[in-house]
Amino acid sequence: MERAEAKAAMEAILFTVGDSVEISRLSLVTGLDKRAVTELLKELQSEYDERNSGLQLAFWEDAVQLGTRPEYYEQIIQIARTPKKLTLSDTVLETMAIVAYKQPVTRLEIEKIRGVSSDHAINKLLEYDLIQELGRLDAPGRPILFGTTEQFLRSFGLSSMEDLPEISALQVEELKQQAQEEVSLKLDV
Repeated sequence: MERAEAKAAMEAILFTVGDSVEISRLSLVTGLDKRAVTELLKELQSEYDERNSGLQLAFWEDAVQLGTRPEYYEQIIQIARTPKKLTLSDTVLETMAIVAYKQPVTRLEIEKIRGVSSDHAINKLLEYDLIQELGRLDAPGRPILFGTTEQFLRSFGLSSMEDLPEISALQVEELKQQAQEEVSLKLDV
């Protein structure tokens, strides 16, 4: 591998990995010795310095990591703290609440509570990484058990499941009533 290509490959690797990478591993994938890899990494750092890049390389004993310059942390934090806008329908939110309060819970248990199929809602929650498969229930058919994720906690501003608000019996009845109305509407169509 020629030097320019090796340098570009190392930059791509460091960007993709996002963590430190041993120089010996970079040497292995580029086919260059450790000294040549280190020289190329120092050239890359010089290029970042010359153009006042927001990126920098951090060197450790036998490893290197691509990162951002500390002077840009404030701007990075402003963007990183902006939560992704998730649009959740009432059906998906209702299913999310059932999983959050009843976990671990199976699809069948969710559907018993809601009174309707929950395939779409569960698939959306899995897609948004708000719920995950926790394993399987030791019962006939071995149904999948669902529970919330760390992303769920972040998205709803919770530090733990203990921070979930208490749900009253009246609220449970209201949820059941809404689910029954939803079933009625679907049957009328």
